[in-house]
Amino acid sequence: MRFTYCPHCGAKLISKEIGDEGMIPYCEACNIPLWDMFTTSIIAAVVNEYNEIALLRQNYVSTTKYVCVAGIMKIGESAEETAIREIKEEIGQDVDELEFIRSYPYDKKEMLMLGFKATVNKQDFNLSGEVDSVEWVDIDKALTYLREGSIGWQLVKAVIEQNGT
Repeated sequence: MRFTYCPHCGAKLISKEIGDEGMIPYCEACNIPLWDMFTTSIIAAVVNEYNEIALLRQNYVSTTKYVCVAGIMKIGESAEETAIREIKEEIGQDVDELEFIRSYPYDKKEMLMLGFKATVNKQDFNLSGEVDSVEWVDIDKALTYLREGSIGWQLVKAVIEQNGT
């Protein structure tokens, strides 16, 4: 989100040079810079002890490809807490180990997605209302289920390369 007006006082912003950041929207009334904002979310490759990955169908995202667990961070929540909560909420799995893989800017939605590998002990799925279906897929075949080049695809590819499979 790019500010035009101050969210605190409503004044129209000016552009002001702020150090080496360049020209930044600035409120003269409040005397503060207003940096562009983005939503922070997590995306997780959920892998079990059989080297299978949980891939979701969410028809509001795609009717032809699968996706990984993903969700928005809540205020006061760490990225790790968000990943554990979203995995439990969306597919009913308890995380045993969580490893940060890398961050992924998602310009189309003005998001920063923080990618994790989550290790779980395979349990029956318990789906949230936002998940149409989920299945365990052999991790070596997982990339064919995902949209090539998508953030989920990039994350799963990184996990596969990390595992040396």
